[in-house]
Amino acid sequence: MRDRFDDFVAQRLDRLLRYATALTCDPHLAQDIVQETLLRAQHRWARIVGLQAPESYVRKMITNEFLSWRRRKASRNVTAAHSTLDAIGTPTADPAEHYAERDAMRARIAALPRKQRAAIVLRFYEDCTDAEIAEALGCSAGTVRSHISRALSTLRAAEGGRRRGLPVTEALS
Repeated sequence: MRDRFDDFVAQRLDRLLRYATALTCDPHLAQDIVQETLLRAQHRWARIVGLQAPESYVRKMITNEFLSWRRRKASRNVTAAHSTLDAIGTPTADPAEHYAERDAMRARIAALPRKQRAAIVLRFYEDCTDAEIAEALGCSAGTVRSHISRALSTLRAAEGGRRRGLPVTEALS
């Protein structure tokens, strides 16, 4: 059973870290959350591996750990450098203006309430459906749509009504 857990972690650690980093906007906090989640998952692996989608379950554990994270002050510090997600994955060549817009969008996303931020990341970064997001957040699909609608309204208002900014999906990638 331990070998199966080790294989799971080896195959999915990068993706889980990128998801947690997009969620927290802080690579160090993301590493802490993923580490704590994987430690808990390892103890319950015999039950988790029997589920239909163990990766979705672990992702839900990461989301719940983020939503209940005790270090709220640490989770509000937004990394200003554009290399936050690039340090984990393959960097792409972007012009400097594109980085500035992406950083501004990340800062606006980081200022959202936790559940709205989680809903936005799950929708635009993980391509989850309303039902999958509702399951991950422990709410109804209507509440998910409400979270996403409010988050997008807040992001548009924070942008000052300008339409030239980056879409949410590009800010998270």
